[in-house]
Amino acid sequence: MCGRYALSANALDIALQFEADGSSAPSLPVNWNISPTTPIYFIQGQSPDGNSRIVNTAHWGLIPSWSKDASRASNAINARVESIAEKPSFKSALRSRRCLIPANGYYEWATELGPYPPKQPFYISRGDSTLLPMAGLFEYWKDPETGQMITSASIITRESVGNIATIHHRMPVMLPKDRWSAWLGSSSISESQVPEYLDLLETPDPEAGLQFHPVAPAVNNARNFGQELSAPITLGEPETLF
Repeated sequence: MCGRYALSANALDIALQFEADGSSAPSLPVNWNISPTTPIYFIQGQSPDGNSRIVNTAHWGLIPSWSKDASRASNAINARVESIAEKPSFKSALRSRRCLIPANGYYEWATELGPYPPKQPFYISRGDSTLLPMAGLFEYWKDPETGQMITSASIITRESVGNIATIHHRMPVMLPKDRWSAWLGSSSISESQVPEYLDLLETPDPEAGLQFHPVAPAVNNARNFGQELSAPITLGEPETLF
């Protein structure tokens, strides 16, 4: 699962790394603690080959086009790769509205199954200025009361592997650069093409370059948003029963 993440880059910074046009994207504030339903940046394809791209904004938490209200948004911040081709909330977006969601890093809370204190927050990133290219889906929803068109998005997750699995059993799908064009291209695909696009999400080294460290519990409060939230802390001695 990915329930909080950090982004300090603006639309033009994102456009530079993802070889996209960011000139028309609305400006969003720097936020080192992005929470569900918050406006976020995403990259979408603008050509069949996926080489023409733009930076856009959406609310984090996908609202299916057929939903009667926006209440599903906070429950659809993540889309499990194992079920996106069949689940009603995501299957239409998989075939027509695939995207990338950039992040400096993301937060995860240790589960009781790992070696760390349960619910201890960790910050996971590449440790440099390179943004994480998280695979995502986006959707358009029209508010039946106001007529407003709302764009929303979800981060695709998979089972964790390697060291990341010692913290939590889920992690975002990171899409290597050589797969961006294929993932963002062909705005609408057929049923027979779905397996091909799911294969793009099966990367050979899912945790490539990722590193993590524990952070202070201040990240638990969505009202905190400063860069200090990602600063490493030292954990105390492991607790024992004796």
